[in-house]
Amino acid sequence: MLNFIYYPVSWIMWVWHWLFDSVMPNSPGWDGIAWALSVVFLVFTLRAILYKPFVKQIRTTKQMQEINPQMQAIRKKYANDRVKMTEEMQKLQKEHGFNPLLGCLPMFMQIPVFIGLFHVLRSFNRMGAGTSMPIGGSSSGGMTAEQTRETANYAFSADQVQNFLDARLFGVPLSSYITEPVEQFKAFVEPGQPIDFTRWQIAAVVIPLMIVASIATHMNSRASVARQSAEAMDNPQTRIMNKLALYVFPLGILVTGPFFPVAILLYWVSNNLWTYGQQHLVFGRIAREEEEAKLAKEERLKAAAPKPGARPDKTKRETTVAVVDGEVEDDSDGDAPKASGGKGQSASKPVSNKPSPGQKPSKPGGARQSGSKRNKKKGRPGGR
Repeated sequence: MLNFIYYPVSWIMWVWHWLFDSVMPNSPGWDGIAWALSVVFLVFTLRAILYKPFVKQIRTTKQMQEINPQMQAIRKKYANDRVKMTEEMQKLQKEHGFNPLLGCLPMFMQIPVFIGLFHVLRSFNRMGAGTSMPIGGSSSGGMTAEQTRETANYAFSADQVQNFLDARLFGVPLSSYITEPVEQFKAFVEPGQPIDFTRWQIAAVVIPLMIVASIATHMNSRASVARQSAEAMDNPQTRIMNKLALYVFPLGILVTGPFFPVAILLYWVSNNLWTYGQQHLVFGRIAREEEEAKLAKEERLKAAAPKPGARPDKTKRETTVAVVDGEVEDDSDGDAPKASGGKGQSASKPVSNKPSPGQKPSKPGGARQSGSKRNKKKGRPGGR
């Protein structure tokens, strides 16, 4: 059913094993290293294919952080109208060219590869129940040790299956795991030969890989969280995802590690090492682009500003004002300024702040007082 995943994964692994095996053919101990490197470079091949989607994911995340305040405002405004809220959210995302699916694409594409690699590695040893799956079929029971060593595994021939089962990395098979039944250990040696490793030896290899993978996962998540904006950190959904990435996922590796083959943990460590380097590269590149854009904007503003000693540009229309009923108003028609001595009357004189002879200066921020108002303050019955 999932052969469209299993075959591509096995073929990529086959190519890398062929390349590394040809470097030091028939060298003692090299078989295990060649198979381990084929798993590691399977990871690197996948991540190289996903490089551009990863960059888009980072840019999408930054876009989400930028428009997050507007999204929060929409949620608050249409809290009682889910349909309208969805429409406004989609409209906002479309205006900013935001596609939330791009943020999930790299992760979703890694999941089937992980499942495919896990299945292919387990299928090298078909003694377990449910692992005895002929190509294109299935079986509820397991094979014998002799049968599993003589059965091809997707892109790998029966001879390559035997080579993989006999290969050792730090003294243990690559598809062995801590909780594997002892009976299945027989597939890793020639028929009639004694088992040359123990469960404790598997644990001695698996546990350090589990710890390294868990710490690397936490450190990658920590570096990613540290680059988030303050607005994003205030989002409840973001806080939940950050806690999952920082603590739950690394803890999950420690809990599930005993059930994973050695090669799967190599996959996990390699994936985290690639992620760490890729994040440093991509975030550094984006930071340089933002700095260059900032400098270019400053240069444009500097070029538009008048040079020192140059006269200001007077091409813009000067604003005129008119005094009506003691109030100063803008002349929106651009006519000459008008001064009013009474209601509805205006003069062609421009407004001046200099008091007329015999007139008291106006108070700061206020209009000049008329003669009748001054007389009233002095207790006179009227003006002149």
